Amino acid sequence: MIQRRNSDLDLEERFTREINRLPEKELDRLAKAYRELLQGIGEDVDREGLRRTPDRAARALEFLTQGYRQDLDEIINDAVFESDASEIILVKDIELYSLCEHHLLPFIGRAHVAYIPNGKVIGLSKVARIVDVFARRLQIQENLTTRIAESLMGCLEPSGVAVVVEAKHLCMMMRGVEKQNSVMKTSCLLGVFKEDARTRSEFLSLLKD
Repeated sequence: MIQRRNSDLDLEERFTREINRLPEKELDRLAKAYRELLQGIGEDVDREGLRRTPDRAARALEFLTQGYRQDLDEIINDAVFESDASEIILVKDIELYSLCEHHLLPFIGRAHVAYIPNGKVIGLSKVARIVDVFARRLQIQENLTTRIAESLMGCLEPSGVAVVVEAKHLCMMMRGVEKQNSVMKTSCLLGVFKEDARTRSEFLSLLKD
């Protein structure tokens, strides 16, 4: 059984409970806005089922947008290590959820992140954390994909980075054209993944495994 140090637990607790929180003043502003929104659609905000909804919704939005209040350097911390590895490192099927900046509706999917080390590697869990930092913001999927790739390129300076994101968008499923089975795929290729066809082909073949 793996024993975790108290310092590790304290660090995780600090990230989840303190750094990512909004000031109470801002939460009150959000709750007031949600109350007005409910009134705007004709609801009775004083009925039993909705009395605490503005406060709950404010807390939910606080959580869903915590990426704005996260520092990438602090999250990566000391999890970059020297390594002689020189082949593709791929982390597949990283679950993500985000909010479309056009309609404030969720999009949900997976990210596949690969890089080729150039003397340094990053801890496995940190790849998923990088995805979360950028996913928990308002954006379009295209920009999310690019930000993940560029951040990994910046912190590791690898030979190349490749990111593919595939997601379903509720703004397309619940409204508008209402297409339930559509999936959007985006990619960002940097370094050798963009410049070298063989490396790019190897990455794409790994995605199919």
